[in-house]
Amino acid sequence: MLSFLLRRIGAGIVLVVVVPTLTFLLAYAGTKNVALAMLGENATIEQVAAKNHELGLDQPVLAQYLHWATNAVQGDFGVSWFTQQPVTEAVADRLPITLSMVLLAITCTALISVALGVSAAVRGGAMDRVIQVLSVIGFSLPNFWVALMMVLAFAIAIPLLPATGYVPFAQDPGLWALSLVLPVFSLVIGGIANASQQVRGAVIDVLRQDFVRTLRSRGLSKRSVLLRHALRNAASPALMVLSLQFIALLGGAVIIEKVFAIPGLGTLTVDGAVRGDIPVLMGVVVNLVIMVVIVNLIIDVVSGWVNPKVRVQ
Repeated sequence: MLSFLLRRIGAGIVLVVVVPTLTFLLAYAGTKNVALAMLGENATIEQVAAKNHELGLDQPVLAQYLHWATNAVQGDFGVSWFTQQPVTEAVADRLPITLSMVLLAITCTALISVALGVSAAVRGGAMDRVIQVLSVIGFSLPNFWVALMMVLAFAIAIPLLPATGYVPFAQDPGLWALSLVLPVFSLVIGGIANASQQVRGAVIDVLRQDFVRTLRSRGLSKRSVLLRHALRNAASPALMVLSLQFIALLGGAVIIEKVFAIPGLGTLTVDGAVRGDIPVLMGVVVNLVIMVVIVNLIIDVVSGWVNPKVRVQ
């Protein structure tokens, strides 16, 4: 188990190094007009050159990267070029908003996907076909389109839920929950469609194994075999799918937050990318990668505990 954990931690460290490095190199190509955007179109060449020097953009890209990486390792991601707000503070303010939305979405996705997938695998017949059709439809719908339809249906046509905005939990737990209903629902539709099919396939594969027939021949009920043995063996692929869904939900949150005007990491990322605010963009990327690595590590540990065969893969 220890070697299994060390391999996963090593892979996570590599990911934390490689992704921000590639992001920095790609973002560097868009920094040529940052000084002009900050100063305005009427800025002189001398003023633009001075601003580039102030930001360090006149240095070689390797020198800029090493300077950023040295500070980032110490937890200093600099300040926003446009708002002068410390990046660490900006991320800390918005991270709980995005996490609350994504964690609610992944929880709903997991519970509903397992229920639908297991029902389709065990019962088959008409229920299986209906669930598969609904899954295909849900998977084909873009989450931003679902979000717009939810706003039209439940915020405009039937004003039950707020169309936009976010209320902090500390301010009003009830309004906080209401402000997240439509964004979370918009996120989980595609996730449920994908994950339920993966769970269905994993359960069907396990139920076809010889050990299941052996257990049934010994007199164990179908319910007991399913709950105590089949689901345990099908848990590993299901958990892998959920880890991928977590990454997908983080990506989908970028669009959903813009649709619902939610001030989370997604909005901060889009604004930083559009303006060329490299410190903000890099701070968000590093924190998102760390979150993905932590979640994947937790999923790997749980999968290794549920199914020891995973540890040797």
